Amino acid sequence: MSQEPASSAVSFIDPAGPLRAGEPLDVGALDAYLKSHIPSLSGEPSVRQFPGGASNLTYLLVYPERELVLRRPPFGHKAKSAHDMVREAKVMQALRPVYPLVPSVVAVCDDDSVIGSPFFVMERLRGIILRRDLPSGLTLDEAQTRQLADNMLDGLCRLHSIDVESAGLGELGKGEGYVARQVAGWSKRYRDARTPDVPDYEQVMAWLSSHMPSHETAIRVVHNDYRFDNLVLDLNHPTRVIGVLDWELATLGDPLMDLGNSLAYWVEAGDDPAWRKLRRQPTHLAGMPTRRQVLSAYQAKTGFGVPSFDYYLAFGLFRLAVIAQQIYFRFFHGQTKVPEFGSFGQIVTLLERRTSQAIESHW
Repeated sequence: MSQEPASSAVSFIDPAGPLRAGEPLDVGALDAYLKSHIPSLSGEPSVRQFPGGASNLTYLLVYPERELVLRRPPFGHKAKSAHDMVREAKVMQALRPVYPLVPSVVAVCDDDSVIGSPFFVMERLRGIILRRDLPSGLTLDEAQTRQLADNMLDGLCRLHSIDVESAGLGELGKGEGYVARQVAGWSKRYRDARTPDVPDYEQVMAWLSSHMPSHETAIRVVHNDYRFDNLVLDLNHPTRVIGVLDWELATLGDPLMDLGNSLAYWVEAGDDPAWRKLRRQPTHLAGMPTRRQVLSAYQAKTGFGVPSFDYYLAFGLFRLAVIAQQIYFRFFHGQTKVPEFGSFGQIVTLLERRTSQAIESHW
């Protein structure tokens, strides 16, 4: 940011809180490791934890002269290919030169002996991160809300406009065959994480397998979890995006799959009450576009043709169900004690109905 935030705006910064039970850090070992890689650090860090870590865990490290953010995988069960912190850091380092909304990575550790798992550390971006509702005291009128939504979509379109080969990003993913790999991979993850109290999703998975588009729309860098609570907004101009977080799932793939993943989170003011209760970002505000309006604006900005979007939205909802079920699996088996995760099985059940509705919607 070009100027120091106004004192009133500082209260909008996403707060970190005490470490959650069962999710400690070995501060001494971590401090020694970081000082061996960043000699300018001094003193002892204070350590807090951000509340949004339902999957990977995110901690704030405050040194006298510097604020850093640490990312590590969750404690307990995790899918074999999930929560690869070293890969996430490498993706961020590769992308930052062509997509400056990526935070700067300052340390990467693949040695489990330091804190019990691989991790990486990045610079902290001081800004606003939107959760279910706007921070207390922050108000946006309809025009500002629409500008915020436009800027959010611009960030996704900018990512999808990167020329993969000229930017030297060809090693980020496998490219062609992406849709088939995604359907097979997420289907396996669901079956592996299923508990006896949730739907089997077999009809959904069969439909996704039998209705795949014949080819990818394009091959682009895809974020795969692009939503408001993974964006950092300028403290002084809260409609402006200054950072994009959570690059764990980024790869090369079909940009329409990425958009479908984003719209799976998009709860509108006119949605049914059960779905509105699950809203986790302020997409209900007056001035926010509908899902169909987002799709129309995306097509206009990117030029990608979308003959039918029901497949991409259905996949996004199914993928969201898998993520929720992987978290619920850990709670079900006592591997995490976070009480909020106990309701995730119900969310998985609701998402099955929502996915079926998307399949029948004929976008």
